[in-house]
Amino acid sequence: MFSSKRNVFGSNRKMGLDFRGLVLMVSCFCLIPVCVLATNRVYPPQQQQNQKLRFGQNGEFKILQVADMHYADGKTTPCLDVLPSQNFSCSDLNTTVFLNRMIQAEKPNLIVFTGDNIFGFDSSDSAKSLDAAFAPAITSNIPWVAVLGNHDQEGSLSRKGVMKHIVGMKNTLSKLNPQEVHIIDGFGNYNLEIGGVEGTDFVNKSVLNLYFLDSGDYSKVPTIFGYDWIKPSQQLWFQRTSAKLRKAYISGPKPQKEAAPGLAYFHIPLPEYASFDSSNFTGVKLEPDGISSPSVNSGFFTTLVEAGDVKAVFTGHDHINDFCGKLTGIQLCYGGGFGYHAYGKAGWPRRARVVVASLEKTEKGSWGDVKSIKTWKRVDDHHLTAIDGQVLWSKSFGNRS
Repeated sequence: MFSSKRNVFGSNRKMGLDFRGLVLMVSCFCLIPVCVLATNRVYPPQQQQNQKLRFGQNGEFKILQVADMHYADGKTTPCLDVLPSQNFSCSDLNTTVFLNRMIQAEKPNLIVFTGDNIFGFDSSDSAKSLDAAFAPAITSNIPWVAVLGNHDQEGSLSRKGVMKHIVGMKNTLSKLNPQEVHIIDGFGNYNLEIGGVEGTDFVNKSVLNLYFLDSGDYSKVPTIFGYDWIKPSQQLWFQRTSAKLRKAYISGPKPQKEAAPGLAYFHIPLPEYASFDSSNFTGVKLEPDGISSPSVNSGFFTTLVEAGDVKAVFTGHDHINDFCGKLTGIQLCYGGGFGYHAYGKAGWPRRARVVVASLEKTEKGSWGDVKSIKTWKRVDDHHLTAIDGQVLWSKSFGNRS
């Protein structure tokens, strides 16, 4: 069973060429479909993508991050790294139950899936696995988005095929790629604008900007081993999008002095995630290899710092790392492993991250721009216990408009 980046490839530095060989081997076998949940596709695929997201009348916008579901074939797919008492009854369905519980407990405004949504090698039909994995989000009628990880495309769909399937699903705001860009690396680079509260001065402004990027799978450069990285074409798109959003925000109506805060979501952590130890982060770092990032630094963190609007980055990939650490003004956060068919640590519960942006009250009692961004995690125990609450960012007094 191919189930962990550690037990498949051994070393993080040797997986690029091994992976291509494995894909060729797997493609030689017939894939046997299994009976899972009915399809949740809509036509035309883009009809729901014009939906406008905005803060609620309570002045909050809540995001649920789900990292590394590793979904395969439902009840026939076994769990990994659980307690002996769980082995007999545990399957992908435990992941589904956990997702349903999280949605009911938090009632988010948006659900973000940050890659390795399915585990292609163990899926007999990637399309059906995707339908089953995202079914709780679809049933909830809550808007949701997804980016790809390094395992999504290892089954019966190509990387582009996986993202096209996701884009065609019900209630998703995911996009294959930005319409205004003709050439860009990867699949699933896009942004969402979160509008202010109806009836306020910020109703026509995006007061919170979300960026989603495809961090790739494995290096395609023969002399560079390991994981892929965010390419210059993606960084250029991000820079231009950030600059455009900044210009709109600081201009009328209700001109602002600085850009609206932004959050970035992708799968593979940046090399800068290795900058922290237990003295300067909130959460845990339990991965034996520390951080599984690309072996080359493409400079995207510097690009984020220069743009100035992104206050926090959220990734997955390293299932038993779940920390947030601040570097040069940006919080670098993990979601923590969510799926039961993903490797984990027996006795260490699966988990999900919640982020809430809260607006500031104006002198007139209305809602203004974003005042603070907070986060916590919930673990899959009897009470869905909330842990590690912290403030990721807050607007300083001197920056108030």
